[in-house]
This record gives sequence, C-alpha cells and structure tokens, in this order.
Amino acid sequence: MKYLLMIGLDESDVPEEIARHGCGGWSEEMTRRGVVKGGVGLRPASEATTVRVRDGDLLLSDGPFAETKDQIGGFSLIEAADLDEAVAIAAAHPVARYGSIEIRPVLDL
Repeated sequence: MKYLLMIGLDESDVPEEIARHGCGGWSEEMTRRGVVKGGVGLRPASEATTVRVRDGDLLLSDGPFAETKDQIGGFSLIEAADLDEAVAIAAAHPVARYGSIEIRPVLDL
C-alpha cells in the first residue's frame, strides 16, 4: 500500500545539521530498501502562494494556507505492507524527533 508522509515542522526549529545536509541518510536508506517511491523537500512556506476560487473569483494570497508555525517542509511517497510498517518508516525519519510526520494512505484509483 502507498502512503504519503507529510513532513511538518516549525521552520525556525530546524537543526543546523538537517538544514545543511538533509535527512541524514534516511532518504538514501529507504530508497535502498525500495520503500521510497518519490518525494521532495519544499522551499520555505513564506514563498508559497495559496489559490482559492470563491463565487467565480480567483483569490491569491502570499504564504501558506494555514496560519500556524508548523508548515509542510516536504513529502515522501512510500510503499509499505501496512500502517504499522509506515509508522516505523516515519518514526525513523529525523524530523520525527523535532517536528511531525503525518501519514496518509494514498487513494488507489
């Protein structure tokens, strides 16, 4: 089953080591195991543009949709046997130690 791991963090709390060198080998290890099927880090939320259409009007706003300190910093698409395995994979991610990782099953259309 495929799961999306949404990497959530307060951008001001990112450890310097992670900011400079990425996920400390997590991506490489999970790719080697055949778990990671895709993913990327994202530019800061301050560079986001949010799109809404209301009553036919296009509304654009700078910045993230949510008014919160925690932002999505990236995502990984993984394949796991079940939610338990997905949780173990997410728990091994370095951001899990100071941020959060939301796991969502991917719709199989």
